[in-house]
Amino acid sequence: QEESVKKQEAMRIATMEKEAEFRHKHDMMRIEAEMRARAHMERENRDIIKEQIKLRAEEDRKTKLESITTYGQVLGLGLSAFLNNWGMITAFAGGVTLVVGGYYGVKHSFGLVFRSVEARLGKPSLVRETSRFTVGAAFKHPIKTAKLLIKRPEDPMKGIILKPALEEKLRDIAIATRHTKKNNGHFRNILMYGPPGTGKTMFAKSLAKHSGMHYAIMTGGDVAPMGKEGVTAMHKVFDWAHTSRKGVVLFVDEADAFLRKRSTEIISEDMRAALNAFLYRTGEQSQKFMLVLASNQPEQFDWAVNDRLDEMVEFEIPSYEERERLVRHYFQKYILEPATSKSGRLRVAEFDYGIKCAEIAKKAEGLSGREISKLGVAWQARAYSSEDGILTEAMIDDIVNDAIEQHGQKVAWQHGEATSDVFYRASKGKTMPVVSPVLTTVSRVPPSKPVSPPAPSEPHKDD
Repeated sequence: QEESVKKQEAMRIATMEKEAEFRHKHDMMRIEAEMRARAHMERENRDIIKEQIKLRAEEDRKTKLESITTYGQVLGLGLSAFLNNWGMITAFAGGVTLVVGGYYGVKHSFGLVFRSVEARLGKPSLVRETSRFTVGAAFKHPIKTAKLLIKRPEDPMKGIILKPALEEKLRDIAIATRHTKKNNGHFRNILMYGPPGTGKTMFAKSLAKHSGMHYAIMTGGDVAPMGKEGVTAMHKVFDWAHTSRKGVVLFVDEADAFLRKRSTEIISEDMRAALNAFLYRTGEQSQKFMLVLASNQPEQFDWAVNDRLDEMVEFEIPSYEERERLVRHYFQKYILEPATSKSGRLRVAEFDYGIKCAEIAKKAEGLSGREISKLGVAWQARAYSSEDGILTEAMIDDIVNDAIEQHGQKVAWQHGEATSDVFYRASKGKTMPVVSPVLTTVSRVPPSKPVSPPAPSEPHKDD
């Protein structure tokens, strides 16, 4: 029975395969017949299709020619009617004139508005830094600009460490300036002179912030390279200052670079013209700006410049008390605050910070406030570059000793007591070893005695 079932199943499968084969052959024959019939019909209809295409193209060509002819006739009739009607010609000319005039009027109006906005909000080329609102700064730093607009006045001596008598004098100047600004009075011009790095620029910024005014910093060395443009740039600075509603503290750093004596100094005509423009714009006391000059050589000022100064303030190198306060201040700012915040890798070894700051202040005699602030930056950098990020007492001493040595070299160069042999070593380094010291000291003798040149060192005998 099982064999009978298998045979029946085999017969059924064979029958299905045969039917599928017959069905496939039938479908193929039907598709082939349809394709032949379609090809035959297309061959028969090809001529008819070509004729239809030609007829359509001819109709399109005629339609386009008729449209062009119609447009030409309408345009010709309209132009003829326009040319024969003087009223229409006059109205057209008037309309074109109004359109062109309106276009150029709007264009020049936008130019005037832009120049006006630029004069009020744009920073002049001579101004290096300013706290005044500018469009570019507002787009770049909107949050910072908003904080500046709502910021309240601060202590004028905040972060500034000077001698007590000088601090008191500067605080009086700041208070007087603030009340002058409140009462719309005339500002006084100030000269701040002294060695570099003693806090002149820092106080000028603080003075402006305390008085509720803007500050603008320019340097005298930028005037000479401008040549003939110096006069225009100088006038732009004062025009820009006059547009401020809050007033401007105009701080001129290195003012002796272009405010020199016209009678004895040899200066170019362009520099003389810029100096004259400066004197013209500062001839009278102003309610719009306060002039603050800073110089290391005030004796080089032209007498007309000195005549415009109302008060002179001398900034001296800090004494021991001020140096100790400065060292403590910058040690706190650059070392202790980052170490206690634990946001970075800076840590401080265990030692008495107060005794160390006092020791550094004794060693740092003659250093300016800026040089002492650089000590704090150097300590921080040394700690960050160490393997464990810990600032040790030995690191601090090394940096202080290097700074004092470098300061001594700068002082020697400034007074002409030493010269650097770096160029000699650069030219002779390939042929002979360098064993001479970095500095060659020239001994001073009284002017009545002839000065003999220094004897060359032993390795230089071959010269």
